[in-house]
Amino acid sequence: MGQWLALMIEMAARTAEENAVTGRSQNTSIEDFDHPKKPKTSKFAIACALLACTTSILLGFDIGVMSGASLFIKENLKISDVQVEVLAGTLNIYSLLGSALAGRTSDWIGRKYTIVLAGVIFLVGALLMGFATNYAFLMVGRFVAGVGVGYGMMIAPVYTAEISPASFRGFLTSFPEVFVNVGILLGYIANYAFAKLPLHLGWRFMLGVGGVPAIFLTIGVLFMPESPRWLVMQGRLGDARKVLQRTSESKEECQLRLDDIKEAAGIPPHLNDDIVQVTKRSRGEGVWKELILHPTPAVRHILIAAIGIHILEQASGIDTVVLYSPRIFDKAGITSANHKLLATIAVGGTKTVFILVATFFLDKFGRRPLLLTSVGGMIFSLLFLGVGLTIVDHHKGSVPWAVGLCMAMVYFNVAFFSIGLGPITWVYSSEIFPLKLRAQGVSIGVACNRVTSGIVSMTFISLYKAITIGGAFFLYAGISAAAWVFFYTMLPETQGRTLEDMEVLFGKYHRWRKANAMLKERKQVDGDDNNNGQVR
Repeated sequence: MGQWLALMIEMAARTAEENAVTGRSQNTSIEDFDHPKKPKTSKFAIACALLACTTSILLGFDIGVMSGASLFIKENLKISDVQVEVLAGTLNIYSLLGSALAGRTSDWIGRKYTIVLAGVIFLVGALLMGFATNYAFLMVGRFVAGVGVGYGMMIAPVYTAEISPASFRGFLTSFPEVFVNVGILLGYIANYAFAKLPLHLGWRFMLGVGGVPAIFLTIGVLFMPESPRWLVMQGRLGDARKVLQRTSESKEECQLRLDDIKEAAGIPPHLNDDIVQVTKRSRGEGVWKELILHPTPAVRHILIAAIGIHILEQASGIDTVVLYSPRIFDKAGITSANHKLLATIAVGGTKTVFILVATFFLDKFGRRPLLLTSVGGMIFSLLFLGVGLTIVDHHKGSVPWAVGLCMAMVYFNVAFFSIGLGPITWVYSSEIFPLKLRAQGVSIGVACNRVTSGIVSMTFISLYKAITIGGAFFLYAGISAAAWVFFYTMLPETQGRTLEDMEVLFGKYHRWRKANAMLKERKQVDGDDNNNGQVR
């Protein structure tokens, strides 16, 4: 302790000498003392986000493993292509129930225990699928797992956004999409690992092993703190302050975050006791009326943006590339089962690498530049994938260069998706809703995401049989082009904004740049106040 005090005194003396030479204000010395704490608080927030986002592994694993398991299930249970479509796509529909219940559940029992519930439900579903004896039994397990996935997909981005400081919220809130991709890769690897087992055992092991990450999730989450915003909504200011102290970069930022959350929750600024009385409104009551029936212009814009980005993410056809990649490679001319599974593992590896790259760019370059670049690259890759598949489809013999083009465009498509649209959908939708509407607002976005994903997944085989497989990807390219226009006109930049700033930024629709300029002016005024001795 004595050594630490001596070091602090020495640092203060050195700072004073530098200020005397440079004429720098004494007020900046607080930043010098706060700076060494930054790595510690960042590590704690990252650890919390990592644990919360392991729920996304469950969805990713299910998508990845079903791409290969469906080939063996079809052969073993003698089911049709339509039944394969239903099996693959209904998990997304079933997850609607989970995401619809998750908003209210998380307001009732907290974000932390909602994550635990998601893991338990998925574990039961994975075991049911692993022990399934027929198609009907398999669909029951699919239903249970889908509910668990819905819970996890809704709560992980909400918890991560609420526990993260604004300075690296984009980095942390992109973790759910990172873990979806890790799960997809693990699912592909499970396909390859169990493919050589007897037919009746291979697909059961593929599906049943998905319960392993659910067990680790359930145990690990018990050691996480509760969301500080949920604690404030319950009037537990003392507990919220403790969590914010561990996830903020300074005491001043901790206090500012607490004040902003109290204001958003409707708690008067003068109430600073550890336990305070809160109104029904701040407990999550009546939010559907404010969100759907009588929204303000800002909330309506936020809702349109959240629903739009979720629907368009899935309507771009990414799940068809991920879920049906063995079929796509088969149509491209790869006939060996092992080669198709290996090529599919490469799809998962590509997605995982590029999503990791994206996590470091979100807070550096902003949401909009990455999003628009990502969707532009997807349009390019989908167009040329359609061209390559059309050429292969119209030639009786092998066309090696067209096969290579198809494989390259599949990898390009998942790479561009993962560097922008994939993570930003979850980052953006979880950070734009005001506190009292966040859980329900995010659950609506997740519901739209899962419905669209289910429709796309359950219609892909029928679609490419009707308009050719090349025509299907031309259609997805057209949808992606429409998505680019929507994102350019309707989605403002949210980089560096506090979660409580969003209602000011939204409400102008395509004229959102006016609100952005107003926030910049306000930030400049706050900076002038800081220079006069106020530390933020």
